[in-house]
Amino acid sequence: MSAEVPDVLDAWRMVAARRCFDGRLPLAAMPRLRDLLADTEGEARFALEFGHDVLQVPFVALRVDADLPLVCQRTLQRFVFPVVIDQRFALVRDASDDTVDASLPEGYEALEVDADGAMRPADLVEDELILAVPLVPAMPGSEAVERDWAATAEEEAVANPFAALAALKKT
Repeated sequence: MSAEVPDVLDAWRMVAARRCFDGRLPLAAMPRLRDLLADTEGEARFALEFGHDVLQVPFVALRVDADLPLVCQRTLQRFVFPVVIDQRFALVRDASDDTVDASLPEGYEALEVDADGAMRPADLVEDELILAVPLVPAMPGSEAVERDWAATAEEEAVANPFAALAALKKT
């Protein structure tokens, strides 16, 4: 992670101080994301902004820009998938409460932070990048594989459960 961003932040103090951070995180430093990538070349650039909105909801706004190297599942070739994430999190102490999501303003997602405020920016960036990876990566412009292949007469005869009965009927 960049020298400007500490490994662990006190989220509540950052909100009170209205702090902003810019950083870079190598893709190789994200162990959970690494398994989804073709290789670990590159980095994610991110910005964090802490504060209170007009409703006095404590938040952290996250912006992430990254080029993720993925394997196309149509062509099995490496391609670069550009990702731009803009996410605003409302900082809450207990996200398991069902009323939390309903009480948040539109456009917010709940992010649970302990009373001590400990928050790892690298984990937040990695979580959002994992969510941005498509379930089935496909290179833009690659042709879809034809889904229906016609079976040959020989394959149909083998697969036909009544073929053996037809052969017995002829004898």
